[in-house]
Amino acid sequence: MTDPTTPNTSFTGRTVVITGGAGDIGLATARHLGRLGATIALIDLYAGKLEAARAQLEGDGVAAHAWRCDVTDEAAVDATLEAIAERLGRVQHLFNNAGILGPFHPLLDYPTDDFDAIQAVNVRGAFLVLRAFARHMAERGGGSIVNMASMAATGGPPNMIAYATSKAAVLGMTQTASKDLAPHGIRVNAVSPAYMGPGFMWTRQVELQAAAGSQYFATDPEVVAEQMIGSVPMRRTGGMEEIPGAVAFLLSDGASYITGINVPIAGGIL
Repeated sequence: MTDPTTPNTSFTGRTVVITGGAGDIGLATARHLGRLGATIALIDLYAGKLEAARAQLEGDGVAAHAWRCDVTDEAAVDATLEAIAERLGRVQHLFNNAGILGPFHPLLDYPTDDFDAIQAVNVRGAFLVLRAFARHMAERGGGSIVNMASMAATGGPPNMIAYATSKAAVLGMTQTASKDLAPHGIRVNAVSPAYMGPGFMWTRQVELQAAAGSQYFATDPEVVAEQMIGSVPMRRTGGMEEIPGAVAFLLSDGASYITGINVPIAGGIL
């Protein structure tokens, strides 16, 4: 049970690890949690972007640290956890966010190497990070974890067989982990964004669907964007700033009796 006198959304004195921390979603979430008092540990593969993200957070007054790590490398994940714990102590919260979109092709033409590469990051990487930090939390009194899934996991988007498969795996991973880790005081949930923009991911998705050629989307990216937005009940894309609030809530003490769920951040898409 949580102390009712303690603000449910406060992260003061707590460390939050964010993988994919140099990307748009990771950085936005780090900024939001930092403003709620968290010390942020960013993990990302790209050193230049990672340092830029850390510097941005410091400029915003957030206590931020950064580690370069390939989440598909088990030894690297374990070593990074050890380094974070040595510098910052106990990690109470994890946003397991690292992932890649990959190319868009119809199933009949989808390259095996690309399929494998996406599973390596989005599934193996998510698993390695989840297991490593869950072990750390289990030995230190528990914690909370949010996995990054996607509406692609349940929506069956065309031309995205590898990405959709990987995110469906993340949902399954979340549900099983929530049961396995409940006895250790660790909650595990997921969030599933849909069309989020503007930004790199939105532009890339629109361009790739236009280039893939299918009966579902036009070949003009501007028309594809209109088609996608037209499928959203709220008739707009979601902003990057609309993801961190959901992540923060699920990580926080305010969600102390919530585990094993997936929260769509999708403007009404079901």
